[in-house]
Amino acid sequence: MVGLIGRVTGRVGDGLVGEVMVLVPERQGSEAFLAYPAVPGEPSLPVGRQVVVVEYQPPRTVYVAPL
Repeated sequence: MVGLIGRVTGRVGDGLVGEVMVLVPERQGSEAFLAYPAVPGEPSLPVGRQVVVVEYQPPRTVYVAPL
């Protein structure tokens, strides 16, 4: 999961639980994950912004940074 590219579908920011859709090649499609910012205090990421997965915590949580 780490290093995969996704797109924000629910705003990601401090104090918010956002959502991203990540293309998972092994599963031949996109999947939704709950998302948090990788760096606390970073400006929120709006819907449509491309992000990279920095950390993955099973089963469906990722920490993301903007591209």
